[in-house]
Amino acid sequence: MKFLSDLTTNSRAWQLLAVIAIALECSALFFQYGLDLAPCIMCIYQRVAIWSIFIAGVIGSVGCQFVLARIVAYILWATGGIWGLFIALEHIDMQEAAGSPMSFLYSCDFIPNFPSWAPLHEWIPFLFEASGDCGEISWQFLGYSMPQWMLVIYACFSIAFIAVFLARLIDKKMF
Repeated sequence: MKFLSDLTTNSRAWQLLAVIAIALECSALFFQYGLDLAPCIMCIYQRVAIWSIFIAGVIGSVGCQFVLARIVAYILWATGGIWGLFIALEHIDMQEAAGSPMSFLYSCDFIPNFPSWAPLHEWIPFLFEASGDCGEISWQFLGYSMPQWMLVIYACFSIAFIAVFLARLIDKKMF
């Protein structure tokens, strides 16, 4: 428990979190621009979740010795991991419903629902503009689609967050 608890005060652990997140984002850009796979709106939302985890890693790396910085990093990590998990689950549901009589229950927008004060799809369209169909499965690896792999990735981020956060609480006798 102490090892997990101490990870949050180690900048290298936070840097690893940021590196994993940026590697996933680079992979997404490779799929989009290298393999010509158009991202759908759910893919874009999952990208935002990955960016949240990346920013958590950067903030944690820079401010790991400060409680307030760690709290902000925890919030971003948890938000990115857990929100990404729910988005991936919804995306899987959309893909499974595509072509079935229940497909009318799921719709896929083409314009992201970002806040008016942060229209990321207008500011950085090469990263956050959606042009694909959520129900289409255009890539698979070992029989699993992209959202199914992202579900595994977000589950790992979420489990890691819960383990580290609980270890920190238990180690500091806050729990």
